[in-house]
Amino acid sequence: MEHYDLMSHKNGRQRKQTGGSLHPETMKDNAKAEMSISETELEGEIDSLIAGSDFEDRRHPRIHHGIRAELGNVCLLLFLYVLQGIPLGLAGSIPLILQSKNVSYKDQAIYSFVFWPFSLKLVWAPLVDALYFSRFGRRKSWLVPTQYLLGIFMLYLSLRVDSMLQGEGGPNVVAVTSLFFMLAFLAATQDIAVDGWALTMLSKENVGYASTCNSVGQTAGYFLGNVLFLALESADFCNKYLRIEPKETGIVTLSDFLFFWGMIFLISTTLVALLKSENAHSKGKRKAHEETEGVFETYKLLFTIIKMPAVFTFCVLLLTAKIGFSAADTVTGLKLVEAGVPKAQLALLAVPMVPLQILLPVVISKYTAGPRPLDVFYKAFPFRLIIGLVFAVLVWWTPSVRQEEGFPVYYYGVVLLSYALHQVTLYSMYVACMAFHAKVSDPLIGGTYMTLLNTVTNLGGNWPSTVALWLVDPLTWKECRGAVGQQTCASPEAVALCIKEGGACTTTLDGYYVESLVCVVIGLAWWVWLGKKMKRLQEQSPAAWRCRVPLSD
Repeated sequence: MEHYDLMSHKNGRQRKQTGGSLHPETMKDNAKAEMSISETELEGEIDSLIAGSDFEDRRHPRIHHGIRAELGNVCLLLFLYVLQGIPLGLAGSIPLILQSKNVSYKDQAIYSFVFWPFSLKLVWAPLVDALYFSRFGRRKSWLVPTQYLLGIFMLYLSLRVDSMLQGEGGPNVVAVTSLFFMLAFLAATQDIAVDGWALTMLSKENVGYASTCNSVGQTAGYFLGNVLFLALESADFCNKYLRIEPKETGIVTLSDFLFFWGMIFLISTTLVALLKSENAHSKGKRKAHEETEGVFETYKLLFTIIKMPAVFTFCVLLLTAKIGFSAADTVTGLKLVEAGVPKAQLALLAVPMVPLQILLPVVISKYTAGPRPLDVFYKAFPFRLIIGLVFAVLVWWTPSVRQEEGFPVYYYGVVLLSYALHQVTLYSMYVACMAFHAKVSDPLIGGTYMTLLNTVTNLGGNWPSTVALWLVDPLTWKECRGAVGQQTCASPEAVALCIKEGGACTTTLDGYYVESLVCVVIGLAWWVWLGKKMKRLQEQSPAAWRCRVPLSD
């Protein structure tokens, strides 16, 4: 999903493509293929090569395992993915909390770096795959310490977060960003370990359930850490729906929530470390063959792939394609909160979107399954730009709809409809892009190839989001009214002087509207000139995307 999603702000929650599931966030780091096989052997055994289990299949007869026999492993995977979604959901809720405390958009830009680790995890993923203690387990060597650190960071945050968000001079954005960046970094590392463990924890017949655990678990965890937390933290929501006698605070606070989940992380990680043996195998279950590629060879392979002309051109296009959507996707939700829309209500509007987000990839994939999936990307592009302008109109309209008791039901209906249309265009482009990734990736190195393209895709959304947030304040023009001799409010010092002189700063031109218009113009220019170039990449021969490098056994 794009960062700073309109309603739920699923910035940090970089969903992944696993198995047959398609979700618009950072993709799964797939298992690497064995590459020391001749072309003749490859033709009949490509599936076995990718699984890394061709040799074992010939030595042992395949034993079929029903899902009931591995229900415990499935439940464990599901739980680990739920834990992964918790810190991501909490990280995604912080921009809304900061916005309610009137921080600047430059501060929001600083905090947006929290959502970068999931897009950059390819940088250290080879280290997680290659370095481990064999006695303890290849994946547990990283999973256990990473989850312990997550729990410790949450406990530490529970003691400090209130003072960091409620200081006399306003929230300490740098400190909040640093700590939540570490949470996101640890969650991304845990994701690498769990993704790898999923491929060996389940038998080959049931490994497809790993994608279900991933999608359902991360979604549930993000919902708990974001939507549920924002609802229970909101005094208005709790007083209206959950209490008989109103109170000034919600049922839970951010520090309470962090402390609770910090303890859950520590307890559950201890149980996994003591009770779940990664190297134990049930009777008749063959041990999966895992080949650890050298770290240097992996980085060398990535560099070789990106130097290919077709891949390099595609990466440049991916890094620039989302500039036109950055203002709409990143700033709109924050502007709605600034206009008075309760952050809990915005979060809850994501709930009815879940069925749509499940159905859209299924429907759209029927149109992207052919030889030209990027045609769908190209056709959806201008409609998504138009919806960006619709969002700007929605923000402009919001203050005039506000009533003393809040916003009317029809207003939320309009917001929900706008968001639904946005999701249709977003998923159309995302599914088309992922289909093209799968189409051009060299099957011999499919995992590394796909992960590289998915990483570039997500980076193409991250950097425009950060820049869009950073530019809102410089593009906004405010005037001081009511103070003699004071005309502008261009800096914090000028604002303080205006107030001291008895005046008030009023916005005469909101930088969000300037940004929205400029982004649409840039997006249209990209669509007219570079969009056609992206379509023409589909006409490249398969050889243009193949990476032939000699790899050691």
